[in-house]
Amino acid sequence: MKKDLLTDFNPVSAKAWKQKIQVDLQGLEYNKTLVNNTLEGIHIKPFYHNDDPTTPTEIPGTPTLWNITQNVFIDDATIANNIALQAIEKGAEAIQFGAEKPFDIPSVFKNYPFNSASIYFDFTFLDIDFTKELSVYLTRHKAQFYLNIDPIGKLAKEGNWFKNQKEDFKALQSLSQTKNTISVDTTNYQNAGANMVQQLAYAIAHANEYLNHQTTDSITFKIAAGTHYFFEIAKIRALRLLYASLANEYNCSQTCHVIAQSSRRNKTLYDYNINMLRSTTEAMSSVLGGADAVCNMPYDVLYHKSNEFGERISRNQLLILKAESYFDVVNNPADGAYYIESVTQELASKALALFKQIEEGGGFIKQLHQAEIQKKIKESAAKQQELFDNGSITLLGTNKHPNPLDLMKENLELFPFLKSNPRKTLIQPIIAKRLAEAIEQERLSHE
Repeated sequence: MKKDLLTDFNPVSAKAWKQKIQVDLQGLEYNKTLVNNTLEGIHIKPFYHNDDPTTPTEIPGTPTLWNITQNVFIDDATIANNIALQAIEKGAEAIQFGAEKPFDIPSVFKNYPFNSASIYFDFTFLDIDFTKELSVYLTRHKAQFYLNIDPIGKLAKEGNWFKNQKEDFKALQSLSQTKNTISVDTTNYQNAGANMVQQLAYAIAHANEYLNHQTTDSITFKIAAGTHYFFEIAKIRALRLLYASLANEYNCSQTCHVIAQSSRRNKTLYDYNINMLRSTTEAMSSVLGGADAVCNMPYDVLYHKSNEFGERISRNQLLILKAESYFDVVNNPADGAYYIESVTQELASKALALFKQIEEGGGFIKQLHQAEIQKKIKESAAKQQELFDNGSITLLGTNKHPNPLDLMKENLELFPFLKSNPRKTLIQPIIAKRLAEAIEQERLSHE
């Protein structure tokens, strides 16, 4: 006989569930025992129910597909071209090219499959003539490309503009006819220790500075995903909600483009293979949250120079998610999940309140000059560091179950710690730092 589980059993209310849990706790206090409070000030309950006052929200701009993306740094144009073509042949669906200076455009894109592989840029320089030439070349080849120019991100990360605020914004204006020009890079906020509410509020305040100065068809957001799995899913959803609300005020497209990459803040030098597990859950959160492109971090990026093996492993992690774990079948799997819906709305609400405070204080750029943003991120980072130091935040193999036989000094090709680079800056830069650095430095000193 056919059974209908939805009608054969009586529904259980949230109140009944809570009463049953309270009985099973045998006198322990429900809120102190089972409700956790995050650094964002969000209370995580032991269960979520459709009785809760949370309405499922349609997320604007959720993509129907996501691209496996690989970083390629342009030093030698021919070498960069070979690496990019090999990556695409082995499964990459988009390339993010990094560069510190102009390069020979035809050499980098020789035989590039423009019709099937999107292109992102991550430049540390701003050259208008070169950028226009690049845009014309790629447009002629009908490429899907994102210039990702972010002068405010440059200011926040390094303490200086490319030239100065007036010239940098003038440069953006001169490129306004090119689609996908402007980027808001939030990765440094996350890597420096900002909590998720801060990351979202700063992302929107950062974007608002651009929208205040010029009209744009869309903005690309770069985000860094950590290992707080469900919250990272909710973070991307909340970002899309917040941006849609902001863009609506400017009568521009409410859809943004999101590139997600692994966080560096939780990566470790010792027991480095665990970095693969961390970056896998981060990629999963990025996909389920609705990122358009996911760029994975090689497990050995802290201490090895760029190498084919590390890049292949990082790419294969994404290939497994897409081709073997079916993470490309459904484009909105988090919709209607009570927990994720609740966290999404709480993150968005708290971030919106913080955004309004920033605007009342004169806006994002002004608060960077006043070091208010830097101060808040440092306070959040200090709280995280304290929790890591006392073991409340765990990094397996580092502050829990470390392997004393694991030696790294002879393997270091790169300096894996915060570098001191004294220089004159316009503002105090926001400095990224990993949680495990102090422990790792102590261990290295005793090898």
